Amino acid sequence: MFLVDMTFTDPTLIPPEKTTAHRDYLAGEYAKGHLMFGGPKSPRTGGFILSAHRDQAELETMLQNDPLVLAGLARFEITAFKPVMAAQEFAGLLDDPKGHTVGI
Repeated sequence: MFLVDMTFTDPTLIPPEKTTAHRDYLAGEYAKGHLMFGGPKSPRTGGFILSAHRDQAELETMLQNDPLVLAGLARFEITAFKPVMAAQEFAGLLDDPKGHTVGI
């Protein structure tokens, strides 16, 4: 799994149509099962995304094609992590003993 920290270069310069394009683009990735959770930071300086991508290069390519990134309105940082603890309702997202992520 990966945690994406997206930061806006200047939130005051993002027109509503770019926000819509960004959300539509990400909705397609959620529909494909590549992304798990996401949402804006508070205050609105960017957002976080929890990704189920198995390959960081694929995630980077997806993010580089995000409309906000393409327009130079956002940048991102990716952190890989392996979840080992979860509340009961999210336990299915943990890796099994063989190292495979389950529940995604």
